[in-house]
Amino acid sequence: MPNMLKTPQGRQIAYHHTTGQGPTIVFLGGFKSDMGGTKAVHLEAWAQAQGRAFLRFDYSGHGESSEAFTDGAIGDWFADARAALDMVKGPLVLVGSSMGGWISLLCARAMPERIAGLVTIAAAPDFTEDSMWASFDASQRDALLRDGQIALPSEYGDPYIITRRLIEDGRDQLVLRSPLDLPFPVRFLQGTADLDVDVSVALRLMDHVTGDDVRLTLVKGADHRFSDLDCLDMITAAVTQVLDRAAD
Repeated sequence: MPNMLKTPQGRQIAYHHTTGQGPTIVFLGGFKSDMGGTKAVHLEAWAQAQGRAFLRFDYSGHGESSEAFTDGAIGDWFADARAALDMVKGPLVLVGSSMGGWISLLCARAMPERIAGLVTIAAAPDFTEDSMWASFDASQRDALLRDGQIALPSEYGDPYIITRRLIEDGRDQLVLRSPLDLPFPVRFLQGTADLDVDVSVALRLMDHVTGDDVRLTLVKGADHRFSDLDCLDMITAAVTQVLDRAAD
C-alpha cells in the first residue's frame, strides 16, 4: 500500500519513498500514467540495489491518488509534484517521462537550488499547446470551447478526455517560450520511433535550454514507452552519469 500525502490544496497524493544516500532520485510519470509503470518500478529497484534514496508518486487524478483525472491540469500536477518534492530533504535528481518531462522542467525552473540533475525520457514540454491545440481542427476547437471537453482516441486504452481547462491552464505553464537555464547535469533521452512525441520536440528542447552539461541521446527504433531492457538500461546509465557529474 502506498503512503499518502495531503497537498496544500487538499489533494491526497499516493507515493512510495525509499530512504538511502542522496541525492533523492524522483520519478515523474506521464499523462494518464501512474507510478506502477515499468520505468518507475525498474528505477526504484535499481535505486534500492544501489542504496539510493528514491521517490515515485501519482499526480492527482492518476493512479491511487485522489480526484478525477478530468478535474486536473498541468498547474495542478506541477503543484502535486512540488508537494511531493517538498516532503523530502536535500538535493534531487528528477527523472521525467513524457508529461513528467514538462513537470520536471517546471520544477527545475521553480527550484533550481535543489536540483542536482535531470533526466527526461521522451519529454513533452508544452504539449497541450503545441501538440493538442495546434492539431485540433476548427470543429474540435469549437466543441472544446462550447462543451468544455472533447474525446481523443488513445492506443493505450480508453479515449483521452481533453478539457478546456487543461488547454487554458497549460498556457500558463509553458517552458519553451521564455529562457530556461538548467545549471546542472542534464540528459535527454528520445526514441526515433516515438509516435506521441516527435524527435523534433527533443531537438527544439535541446536548442532552447541553456546549461554547461546538457546532452541529447536519440535511440533509433525506440518508441514512446521506452521500456524494453535496452532502454531501461539507458535510463539507469543516464541517471548514474548525472549522479556522478553532480558529485564532482
